[in-house]
Amino acid sequence: MGKQMTEMLKGTLEGIVLAILAVRPAYGYEITARLREQGFSDIVEGTVYALLVRIERRGLVDVEKVPSEKGPPRKVYSLNALGGEYLEEFWGSWGFLAERIEQLRRRINNPQQGE
Repeated sequence: MGKQMTEMLKGTLEGIVLAILAVRPAYGYEITARLREQGFSDIVEGTVYALLVRIERRGLVDVEKVPSEKGPPRKVYSLNALGGEYLEEFWGSWGFLAERIEQLRRRINNPQQGE
């Protein structure tokens, strides 16, 4: 993943993780695996765990400790109502940005249409 993609991802990863949790609850490694399945192959677990700590502190997720067959209990994260509201706001912001960026791209690629 290039530096530009990494920088863009920093601003959106929180929303992406919340969207994953909107589908179903998951623990850290499972979230990382889902991200990789979606093509975010360069994301490391440490990045995901740090993000999970942040969204937990902000009250966007509920956490349940579930016994694990191997080692200590796992923290399973699920999206709560506040996280759902944040996710809706994220999708609105994302839609706005994506639309504006696409308009700019079209104007640059086809300057006569932008007038």
